[in-house]
Amino acid sequence: MENRLIMIVAFIALVGFVVQETFFSVKEYESSIVLKFGQFVGEEKEPGLNWKYPFVNTAQTFDMRIQTMDSDPEGFLTKNNQELVIDSFVKWRISDIKQYIVSVSGRTQIAETRLAQQVNSSLRSEVGKRSIAEVVAGDRAVIMSVVQKAIALESKKFGVEVIDVRMKRVDYADEIRASVFRDMESERNVLVQQKESTGKKIAEENRAKADATRVVTIAEADKTSNILRGEGEGEATRIYAEAYGEDREFYELYRSLEAYKKTFGGGGDVMVLEPDSEFFKYFKQAK
Repeated sequence: MENRLIMIVAFIALVGFVVQETFFSVKEYESSIVLKFGQFVGEEKEPGLNWKYPFVNTAQTFDMRIQTMDSDPEGFLTKNNQELVIDSFVKWRISDIKQYIVSVSGRTQIAETRLAQQVNSSLRSEVGKRSIAEVVAGDRAVIMSVVQKAIALESKKFGVEVIDVRMKRVDYADEIRASVFRDMESERNVLVQQKESTGKKIAEENRAKADATRVVTIAEADKTSNILRGEGEGEATRIYAEAYGEDREFYELYRSLEAYKKTFGGGGDVMVLEPDSEFFKYFKQAK
């Protein structure tokens, strides 16, 4: 009885093992290919449940999604022999499984090593043709486009499609960082001086215009005031003349009173006059 139970358990285990070796599943983002003793014997298997001959065939499954290869920052020399530190990444995916297996044994690490070598070589070539300013700002997109096209052709040789190549960060090497910052500071100082010079010039022009406007305004005001003063004095003279003609005696009295007011209004003034002076005419009449 015990031997029979052992045989049943062994049979069930064998059946399970055979089933496991026969059937395999492929996820929707994967692709699988069947090998017979390491050689291709069929087309790629679609997502879902698939089968193969047990013990003879093996199934190798690959992730067909876009992969990201993040490279370590490296130094690159510009055409002026100034070093830039560039951090880049590559988006790629498997495009030909058979070629991928033949060229890199189906190993992601080997594929990314070859991609990194190609990116490094292409970047070094493109950066070496340009100045720091061109790499950092001007030609950055152009460089990436050239690099992507260059490695896309090479990557097809080992069954890989390059989707995108980007520079995450471009920085100055430590030995030139201070020099670059000094140059940037110098450029900013020149720009500030130009702005200050332009501002002073505009201020002087505005000040000159304001002074000219002030002189013209004052001259016009003086002219107007002189005209009005002359008209007023003429009118006063006319009124005085009419008053003198109406009552000469009253006019003379009024003028004398005005003279007395101006003469004795100071309080501390001293005058020496003869008693019979015409100035005291109305004082005598008051007696």
